[in-house]
Amino acid sequence: MTRSMNLLMFSGDYDKALAALILANTAREMNVDVTMFFAFWGLMLVRDPNKMTLEDKSAYEKMFSMMTPRGPAELPLSKMNFAGIGKSMLLEMMEEDDTPPLEAFLKGAQKKGVRFCGCKLSMEVMGLKKEEMIPELEVITAQDYLENALNSNMQLFI
Repeated sequence: MTRSMNLLMFSGDYDKALAALILANTAREMNVDVTMFFAFWGLMLVRDPNKMTLEDKSAYEKMFSMMTPRGPAELPLSKMNFAGIGKSMLLEMMEEDDTPPLEAFLKGAQKKGVRFCGCKLSMEVMGLKKEEMIPELEVITAQDYLENALNSNMQLFI
């Protein structure tokens, strides 16, 4: 019997993204199929910082693109961010404990075959294009997500 886990990533916070990717990587190591569905702020985690474009975007979409995090390294902490000071402290503590950064967990999940899905409607509303995201990202509808979630053994919302 194939076991499966579905993670809905709604948060754009560094610490929550770290928790989600630790779970995704661990599940894959346990031979569990993993689908991560990114909606709204969660999409910032799978945004490729080198592929941002302002082409064919409305004025609001251009402003939004420039004001939001450009990938995992720019995500703030959910609590105690203090204009980035809290995140710097967390990163130093992680380094002291030999904990890899968020980007390493993302790369690990990509290599381990985690399925990455972006919410089509969220991407449209936020003015994000598939070309601006990591190459593994599939753009799917909410219905597609729900079909996957309903057929999974475990669903998590982060």
